[in-house]
Amino acid sequence: MDKVVASAAEAVADVPDGTRLAVGGFGLCGIPSVLIDALLAAGVTDLEAVSNNAGVDDWGLGLLLGAGRIRRMVASYVGENKEFARQYLSGELEVELTPQGTLAERMRAGGSGIAAFFTATGGGTQVAEGGLPWRYDDSGTVVVASPPKETRLFDGREYVLEEAIVADVALVRAWKGDRHGNLVYKDSARNFNPLAAMCGRVTIAEVEVLVEPGEIDPNDVHTPGVYVHRVVALTPEQAADKRIEKRTVRSREGTR
Repeated sequence: MDKVVASAAEAVADVPDGTRLAVGGFGLCGIPSVLIDALLAAGVTDLEAVSNNAGVDDWGLGLLLGAGRIRRMVASYVGENKEFARQYLSGELEVELTPQGTLAERMRAGGSGIAAFFTATGGGTQVAEGGLPWRYDDSGTVVVASPPKETRLFDGREYVLEEAIVADVALVRAWKGDRHGNLVYKDSARNFNPLAAMCGRVTIAEVEVLVEPGEIDPNDVHTPGVYVHRVVALTPEQAADKRIEKRTVRSREGTR
């Protein structure tokens, strides 16, 4: 089955307002920036976004956030995005902060048909006991807080029950993909992309290099095509347009 669509705009054309959206990437590494731009242009709003973070103010999910299109974030990291922090603290955005490994496993579980799982992470803290601020009002008062979670003892240690995440739509970026939707991620861009691809009821992948079926060694496939519903082939310019979140340099020896 050929899953390639002509453009990112076509790929997201039927994404409705109110969608629960899983997005791959970590910081600015491996984010599906072209698909995010297409969602922005389509005017989709009232989104609940599930992602490690929300990009930065002028790139990635930060663009949807800045345009007021996201009502709720499920994430593990707020930093590097001043608008994210501002909206959260001013009561404009609901945020469910989740430990990073727990977030990854919730997404993987959602794609594996596992309804929930127990983890030791968060035991004895507000993650388990409840009370983490999800939403403030404009005066800084907590108006929505996390509920308490079920806990159990295993071998004398407390474990917390975490529910799986299943998204309506998932957006991911791969280095290479074929027309059947088999995907390969490159280096650290692998990050949350395989997990996001698994947990989406409809998964849309933008790929830097599109190849024909059979050209990817099955042993190299990171996300099997069974998880992927639409593939968008990027232009060379789109594939090369990657941002560095923080650039750190030092002078060469003998120079200033």
